[in-house]
Amino acid sequence: MSSCYDINVSSSNKNLNDGKKLKALIVDDDRIVRMVHKGLLKKFGVETHEAKNGQEAILAHRAGACFDLILMDLDMPVMNGRQATQELRDMAVVSLIVGVTSTGEEEKETFMNAGLDYYYQKPLTVDVVRLLVEKFKDDA
Repeated sequence: MSSCYDINVSSSNKNLNDGKKLKALIVDDDRIVRMVHKGLLKKFGVETHEAKNGQEAILAHRAGACFDLILMDLDMPVMNGRQATQELRDMAVVSLIVGVTSTGEEEKETFMNAGLDYYYQKPLTVDVVRLLVEKFKDDA
């Protein structure tokens, strides 16, 4: 996407990459998982936004939102993570998209083929989130 807008939400005051705040979208239908992942990301100063399904994630991007990182669940109502990831890639979204799911290895390949950059079992841990955040620091 060529033009993005800033979403005004309350977020941590910590900044990464010399003042550029890392933005993440957490896409999961489970409120508890969203809360856990939000808490982990905020520990590293990441500004977080949430979507309850893949369709909400697509609509946010169509409205002009941009994120550095997208944590995408696989099994969700309305639009699942595989469909949402494929559509985001078709829209030329270049965010780092990380599949975060509780499904087994049999789903991993098809989810990765939809356009994921990484795949992890949920819930994420502090160590995994640290690795993801470090990828952006290394690119700065």
